[in-house]
Amino acid sequence: MNLKKLRRLYREEKLTVRKRGGRKRALGTRRPLARPSRANERWSLDFVSDAFTDGRRFRVLAVVDDFTRECLALVADTSLSGRRLARELDAVITRRGKPQTIVSDNGTEMTSMAILEWCQNTYVDWHYIAPGKPMQNGFVESFNGSFRDECLNETLFSSLTQAGIEITAWKEDYNRNRPHSSLGNITPSEFASQIALEKQAA
Repeated sequence: MNLKKLRRLYREEKLTVRKRGGRKRALGTRRPLARPSRANERWSLDFVSDAFTDGRRFRVLAVVDDFTRECLALVADTSLSGRRLARELDAVITRRGKPQTIVSDNGTEMTSMAILEWCQNTYVDWHYIAPGKPMQNGFVESFNGSFRDECLNETLFSSLTQAGIEITAWKEDYNRNRPHSSLGNITPSEFASQIALEKQAA
């Protein structure tokens, strides 16, 4: 039976093939975002990919505070699921406190059921940038450029353990020793400390 006849018979008998619904995804928001005015007001996150010397791929989760420009986490692994992302965010919150909003793209990890449940449990707003508009997440995109140029492209990683050590060392150097022009040429850690002291004095 050819396709035309099959379609005609389906129409005549009023038969339809039920379409599968898409999986439930975290919705978040897409409203325009104002510049943050305090630490923990907004975090940005993204994934960066690289490869070991044997060709195996790994990914790095980057989390940045958009106000202080501090890198809050760089987590390297061969697989980073939505559930793992939620655990890593919980670990950062334990050290630093909870953000008001998190900004990310629409990757499967960020729109997973695990993240939907995490947002409901923590009451953190999740803002998704428009598809194909990475500059709507400009803070972490800028950070990723520096991270790739100064760490990933300059280092040969032979194992996940080595990658974790090298990446953590770069993160500490970035936060503590690297002046940032947008912060008045002081480091992110110095800026965060300065803001905390001003808040206590107020």
